[in-house]
Amino acid sequence: MEEKDIFLPPGSFEEKFVRSGGHGGQNVNKVATTVQLRFFPRLSGLPYAAQERLKDLAGSRLTEEGDVIIIASEYRTQEQNRQAARARLKELLARAARPPKHRRPTKPSYGSKQRRLEGKKIRSEIKRSRRRTPE
Repeated sequence: MEEKDIFLPPGSFEEKFVRSGGHGGQNVNKVATTVQLRFFPRLSGLPYAAQERLKDLAGSRLTEEGDVIIIASEYRTQEQNRQAARARLKELLARAARPPKHRRPTKPSYGSKQRRLEGKKIRSEIKRSRRRTPE
């Protein structure tokens, strides 16, 4: 599932605008441009397995209630920050929707074992030749 295929149903998230911190002078002090996007996985219609992967991927952005909070404050306008937050959420959901690849266990081949042992023998001979013989 790709990022552009992800649909966020209404009611599965809410956006709140707060004042940004840090430098910026009048703009930062007057305008609430930072976006706090809160995503509710239970209301989103995501399959259970994808919700579990989302919890793992969210990390510190996951609240105790199981919601995901994404904060975007890189831009000067609300709209740009809103788009950035939604893009980050969609990317996170796309990663969660993708099931992990099944790992097929493999064994080293006979030839690779032989090459490894041959290399160890050569190294052993080099070290043995460096030893001082008792007089």
